[in-house]
Amino acid sequence: MSRRTTSVIAALAAVPLFVALAGCATASDDTAGGDSDGGSTETVKIGVVNDGDAQWAPFVEAAAEEGITVELVNFGSYEQPNPALTEGELDLNQFQHIIYLAQYNEASGEDLTPVGSTAIYPLGLYSSKYDDVKDVPDGGTVAVPDDASNQARALLVLQSAGLIELKSGGTTLSDLSDIDEAKSKVTVTALEAALIPTSLPDVDAAIINNDFVEDAGLSFEDAIAQDDPEDPNALPYVNIFASRADEADNETYLKLVEIFQTDEAVQAGLQESSGNTAVALQIPAADLVESLKTVQEDIAAAG
Repeated sequence: MSRRTTSVIAALAAVPLFVALAGCATASDDTAGGDSDGGSTETVKIGVVNDGDAQWAPFVEAAAEEGITVELVNFGSYEQPNPALTEGELDLNQFQHIIYLAQYNEASGEDLTPVGSTAIYPLGLYSSKYDDVKDVPDGGTVAVPDDASNQARALLVLQSAGLIELKSGGTTLSDLSDIDEAKSKVTVTALEAALIPTSLPDVDAAIINNDFVEDAGLSFEDAIAQDDPEDPNALPYVNIFASRADEADNETYLKLVEIFQTDEAVQAGLQESSGNTAVALQIPAADLVESLKTVQEDIAAAG
């Protein structure tokens, strides 16, 4: 997913869905593991949402230099790449964060799994009155999105910034009722995400979804606080490569993850396509899997 996070419990993570569906071909005969005639060429189909993002061309080129033919399969919505991966029409996909994958697995009964991290796209706190989060006054008002998935993340950002305290530390399912008002510095109000930018002058600060930052006449550098990629609470928002569970140790797939994470041209493209907001991460797959397990347990318990 790119930095432009839309709010579906279907989708924190982050790409504007302006892409026409390019289609989903069936898996090729020459999948990872070699040609049917014993040759060394390997073909891996990867589902993405927006194959025009600047990281993909150098990624395909870098993979080819390692003897791996990457076929990008472009989708027009977030709902499509996971079922396609489940059905074997893809080998990998890369468009989502851990929370989105957890929602899919819980809803479908499937067990897709992360095999590598790409980046996190920080969610920011903005103010037209204050240049530092420390200046937000006691008793001030802070606006957050009213949709469930973005609201939980927003509250975790406010907690990390020292503005509120969430009961039991907060989770990816937290809402306003989880705020410990007696221990919090500010009052939090929920507004429709698209309306928050125009409401910014009326509050002391606000969490603004990445989609609306530039529309509000702001830049991402204007954020006075944002997700800390090192905060364990941010881990579920890390974007990932996903595979079927029985192929999580596929050496070719792991090589592709390594290429994405380390190739300079790929990383430059990632920054270009995200407006320099992506925080590239190399998180061990075991940690990603553990985070997925925790989020799925939270979802199951809440359901």
